[in-house]
Amino acid sequence: MKKSFVLILSIVFSTISCTTAQKKEFAPETLNYELTRLDDTKVTFQSILESHKGKTVLIEIWASWCGDCVKAMPKLKEIQGNNSSVDYVFISMDKFSEKWKNGIINHDIKGDHYWVNDIKMMKGDFGKSLDVDWIPRYIVINKKGEITLYKATEKDFDKIDKELSR
Repeated sequence: MKKSFVLILSIVFSTISCTTAQKKEFAPETLNYELTRLDDTKVTFQSILESHKGKTVLIEIWASWCGDCVKAMPKLKEIQGNNSSVDYVFISMDKFSEKWKNGIINHDIKGDHYWVNDIKMMKGDFGKSLDVDWIPRYIVINKKGEITLYKATEKDFDKIDKELSR
């Protein structure tokens, strides 16, 4: 009985530690994925990252229909105000481009904007490649291009703010 309890406990801890792991690099399929710009042209995720080379970057994965995303906007704007030298990249999981574009306007979101354009949204190829299981989701990349925070949510704003101020 005691051995089976220890085994079960070991399995639970290893599962938890694997699900909260912070990745240090993006998978090739993530880097090669094409996102849509506001002008409806396509760009790879790799190109987006390259355009911010040498800068600290906060990536937010969000959607206009996401209540938690909307609730987190004031805190995000506060972080933007406190970290003006950071580049902000917003990647939308909206089903329709009109909803995405209206969300940017309605919430007055400042930064670079891209749309995943996948009817499966978070469960699509890009979402799976980034392990997106909740939005809003935040990723911090430092000036060296290293991922310093891979899987943060709106509950992690203190961690995000700390990483951005390094």
